[in-house]
Amino acid sequence: MKSNDPKHNLHRYLKEARKAVVWKLDGLSEYDIRRPLTPTGTNLLGLVKHLASIELGYFGPAFGCPHDEPLPWYDEGAEPNSDMWAPADESREDVLGLYRRAWAHADATIEALPLDAMGHVAWWGDNGDVTLQLVMLHMTAETNRHAGQADIVRELIDGTVGMREDNSNMDGGDEAWYQDYWNRLEVSAKEAQAKQR
Repeated sequence: MKSNDPKHNLHRYLKEARKAVVWKLDGLSEYDIRRPLTPTGTNLLGLVKHLASIELGYFGPAFGCPHDEPLPWYDEGAEPNSDMWAPADESREDVLGLYRRAWAHADATIEALPLDAMGHVAWWGDNGDVTLQLVMLHMTAETNRHAGQADIVRELIDGTVGMREDNSNMDGGDEAWYQDYWNRLEVSAKEAQAKQR
């Protein structure tokens, strides 16, 4: 049943984006969920760890709802980008558990407050005074941004594509159709480049 309640809809879209990110790890080895697949090191488990960390910040201290999760990657002197990857002694279960606890904490904050509740995001500086609605919108956009990165990383690993486990959201057809499609795009890109000369 569809709802016209803005808070319900924002929360539903955030929950769907979270599930999409986690689904991208299903069936992969420890190596595959951790290996960097872009020059800047983007990896699946790191995306989950980052999202867990920022959900705790946005729906925790920003609204006076502290959490008890240690986040050493934010400590003074921590290695830059250490929220974007998991060392070998940090298990998949550790990171997924952190993300699920972040969800529970965020969901409790969302359920307890009205959309116009005021909070303060310290790292936004002078623009840090926010409503719950703005933070929900921001976090949904942030999660979907990283879900898109996870889509590409997963496709590079084993070819698995799709928006959700129950909805691929992919047009086209089988592997042969996509190979033909890829070939046509490559030819078109080369033709466009040749016209620029």
